[in-house]
Amino acid sequence: MPDLPVIDPGSALQFVVNAAAGSSDADALRDTIEAALHAGGRRGDLHFCQAGQLARLARQAADTAHATRTAVVAVGGDGTINTVAQAAHTVGCAMGVVPQGTFNYFARTYGLPADPAEAVAVLLSAQALPVRVAAINERVFLVNASLGLYPDLLEDREAFKARFGRSRWVALGAGAVTLLRAQRPLRLRIEEGDRVRELRTLTLFVGNNRLQLEQLGVAPPSAVECGAPEAELDERITAVVLKPLGTLAMLRLMLHGAMGTLGEAHSVERFDFRRLVVRPGITGLRRGVKVAFDGEVTRMRAPLNFRVLEQPLYLMKPQPAETAAVADGEGDR
Repeated sequence: MPDLPVIDPGSALQFVVNAAAGSSDADALRDTIEAALHAGGRRGDLHFCQAGQLARLARQAADTAHATRTAVVAVGGDGTINTVAQAAHTVGCAMGVVPQGTFNYFARTYGLPADPAEAVAVLLSAQALPVRVAAINERVFLVNASLGLYPDLLEDREAFKARFGRSRWVALGAGAVTLLRAQRPLRLRIEEGDRVRELRTLTLFVGNNRLQLEQLGVAPPSAVECGAPEAELDERITAVVLKPLGTLAMLRLMLHGAMGTLGEAHSVERFDFRRLVVRPGITGLRRGVKVAFDGEVTRMRAPLNFRVLEQPLYLMKPQPAETAAVADGEGDR
């Protein structure tokens, strides 16, 4: 394990904000962050950008953070956090998060408050510590990556948000519409070491966030439950496979998901792995595969290589006691 990044409190934190500067929301967010920095006696550079500029700006901010021994800070939802994490992981600098998303699984897991002022205050007293990162091909993901039904669900959710606003009820409504729509099963060849399987599935979902997996009811056992060293379990991530099923069975599946008992459904299979190679059918080979990672949807060239990365992400996070308090307090929002 490389040495942990050392943060110079005299260097300006590099904030990457996925918002157009000059809007009322952006101005209010700037005022909140700057007030929290002033109260903590720290400096910060706020970089506002549109979505199309995000990757380039994140890499520039990460390079600056690495050179000046400070942290690059993602201000936004899952997609923004993922893009900044990609840049921070590549250059090896520390990363902070001011969450602005709907579910905020990554932030809640590590005790990062949803309120921007509180999140900045936590950031100023936090330490850069390693957290596990997974990847699909060359893209890192912090919460989940998937193909099949789940990317369609995310696209429908964005369309619903644009029409009805951003809320968990809107997200859940979009999910119901996606699940009840006729779906075409994927034909996949899955290779895990020497084990090879051919299967038909509506979706392959790979989770890298225990909080989300627990809420769905498909979390792996803890180290205490199975008597294994914690480090050994940390090397594995969880795959969930949904078998093809009809409308009535899909309604039952939605009920399992809402009750957090998805793992009990007969149409759901879950397993843990360190590395998984997925080869789609002829259509996926020709057009690429529609893939979602941390809320973003794109097409990737097959085969798809899911794995836990050896190099961690160095996240600015509070101490464990504070982390548990935030996760417990926000779990029902």
